[in-house]
Amino acid sequence: MMRKLFTSESVSEGHPDKICDQISDAVLDAHLAKDPNAHVACETLVTTDFCLLAGEVRSAGEVDYEAVARNVIREIGYDIPDIGFKYDRNDYQIRIHSQSSDITHGVVSNKGAGDQGLMFGFACNETEALMPFPLQFAHRLLEKLSAVRRDGTLPWARPDAKSQVTVVYEGNHPVEISEILMSVHHDENADNASMRRDILEHVVGPALDCMKPSLPWNRNSFLYNPSGRFAIGGPNGDTGLTGRKIIVDSYGGAGRHGGGCFSGKDSTKVDRSAAYMARYIAKNLVAAGVAERCEIQLAYAIGKADPVSVRLDTFGTEKVSDLGRVEELVKGIFPLRPYDIIDCLGLRRPIFRKTASFGHFGRIPGDDGSFSWEKIDRVPDIRRELKL
Repeated sequence: MMRKLFTSESVSEGHPDKICDQISDAVLDAHLAKDPNAHVACETLVTTDFCLLAGEVRSAGEVDYEAVARNVIREIGYDIPDIGFKYDRNDYQIRIHSQSSDITHGVVSNKGAGDQGLMFGFACNETEALMPFPLQFAHRLLEKLSAVRRDGTLPWARPDAKSQVTVVYEGNHPVEISEILMSVHHDENADNASMRRDILEHVVGPALDCMKPSLPWNRNSFLYNPSGRFAIGGPNGDTGLTGRKIIVDSYGGAGRHGGGCFSGKDSTKVDRSAAYMARYIAKNLVAAGVAERCEIQLAYAIGKADPVSVRLDTFGTEKVSDLGRVEELVKGIFPLRPYDIIDCLGLRRPIFRKTASFGHFGRIPGDDGSFSWEKIDRVPDIRRELKL
């Protein structure tokens, strides 16, 4: 069987683009906490000592946008002096205004989609979370890094970081890890050799132990800060924008993406809600044993409730003979109108900031209703209808 490589990356909560995603989603959460029917489209830009919020909002509640942004930046860990970005020293500018009445009419009156577009959901049986192995592991590496940075185990580590994982596949099945790459923003006095040892001991090893399944890996194939130095990082080293990490946020390139980002958008925007529903459908189909890999495409027209198309692709891994029947089953079991999706997945709650780092998919559903699209509660219905 042919062996091939596949690579995915992730970025930490302190990466400039992820700072922006978290601020935009924190603004959304702040509005939803006061008005569950709020319509929000918030974009953020950060650079050296500067943060700009812009967008459109229709809400019954008032929000202190600068206070929201300051709090997110502080919680991420940008409370360190003299690194070019600190929550209480930045210049904040707010350019948020009311939403277009034309959009409001089509979305609210007709209960239609907040925009046109196409959305994809994907699932595969490579990991316990039914996510592609390279991306799932890349996320977990940075999640572990965040934990040991925050608890003081790695006092030299700063919030900005990236990971990249390359996996060897035989057919559709991951068989070993070819290479792990991590770059971590660090203080001026840290040296690469000692940091590399710390990362291997406190991040890579523990993260790999938590993966199910675990894959073999040679620790000699570990690249750490390959440029040699990463002392200038965060927004002082690179400008950040909301929505610039859409592949990190979704499937790491293993599944297709329609192009629209998630963060800062309330769930009447199908870029977000329909992408979550498509993942929910794909994950339940794979969990039910319909296929080893599954991709769902949904497409919408602005102001219209019903999707203009629904498409199922199982890449030849299906375990049932009639995929047309499966597609019809999807339309019968899963709600596909935007407002029905919102009700089904509970998307009017302030649950979105936590989605804005470490991936929107492959997470554990929370007691607060977060990551509801990761549940596999429709498996019994699917198996019963298809007699699996």
